[in-house]
Amino acid sequence: MAGIYLHIPFCKQACYYCDFHFSTSLKKKDEMLIAIKRELLLRKNEFGGEKIETIYVGGGTPSLLTAKELESIFFVIYDNYKVVNNAEITLEANPDDLTEQKIKELAKLPVNRLSIGIQSFFNDDLKFMNRAHTAEESKKCLTVALQYFDNITIDLIYGVPNMNTEKWLENLKLAFKFGVPHISSYALTVEEKTALYNFIKKGKVLPLDENLALEHFNLLVTEAEKNEFVQYEISNFGKQNYFSKHNTSYWLGCNYLGIGPSAHSFNGIERYWNVSNNTKYIKALVADKLPNEVETLSVNNLFNEYIMTGLRTIWGVSYQKIRKDFGEIYLQQLKKNAQPFIKRGLLELTNNTLITTKKGKFLVDGIASDLFKINS
Repeated sequence: MAGIYLHIPFCKQACYYCDFHFSTSLKKKDEMLIAIKRELLLRKNEFGGEKIETIYVGGGTPSLLTAKELESIFFVIYDNYKVVNNAEITLEANPDDLTEQKIKELAKLPVNRLSIGIQSFFNDDLKFMNRAHTAEESKKCLTVALQYFDNITIDLIYGVPNMNTEKWLENLKLAFKFGVPHISSYALTVEEKTALYNFIKKGKVLPLDENLALEHFNLLVTEAEKNEFVQYEISNFGKQNYFSKHNTSYWLGCNYLGIGPSAHSFNGIERYWNVSNNTKYIKALVADKLPNEVETLSVNNLFNEYIMTGLRTIWGVSYQKIRKDFGEIYLQQLKKNAQPFIKRGLLELTNNTLITTKKGKFLVDGIASDLFKINS
């Protein structure tokens, strides 16, 4: 089974914290859509006719596209790929795009899951992040969307300056009150080449407070559990039967095809990534060329990726899988390196599987990097 990720590289405006590839100009939108469909056609046999179980339309802001434009993309996919009947098909959307009319139109498409970028239910936070929507638009779109879509996830950001614990708790309470079955929640981070990075560098914004982020994260974990959400990945919380199938396939090492500028693909051995430039991407596809680079992953790369993704999920890192896929030397090194973290209560060994404890979850990326195999 495999998945398809489509990167739609357009946004109304630039969020101050975002370092994804996008453009705020829609001048090349028509050319881009033609190029994306061309790439889908050129790569249709890449996975040998493997069945497609998930489709994820991300970006950027895919909800900027009309229902007709989205429909034309789905037509190419369904006409050239083997999509299973119950495929999970997710569309990322911003609240300001989700009018009642737009939601009704989306409900008629193959889309059966919405990922809505709420980020916060407070206008001052949204203004700080330079989001294009208001808190009122968030609440209104959720009220309507839940009438047409059963499977909805929302994004929330914590660790935002001036967002005290009470305010963060109110964000969570509103999310639970709406009854969405899935929440993806991330700490605000500072990436180079973003407006937020420059604001902090120039002293216009105070540096982010890691202690505040940790406090928010712990509250998130506690409140989500109280409301019967399962933290199946560090940043993802879902009710039973509402885990993201697409994202889970990434974490479990399944094959996926990345279509669009900057999109990544994986076939179990090699990783591909498309050029992060709209003009170059379009130009290549017009000439029927694939605008990507390829890296064949070493055994160490594959091992390290499995450690990183495994420790972030409830499925953990299986000693049996390590022995089978990488060999006894890798297993013995992992056991040795994991021991100090087990003693500190950051990792635990259950049924021959290494799992991150509650205490270790906020530190998981650092723990994983200490377990990586660096030398051959």
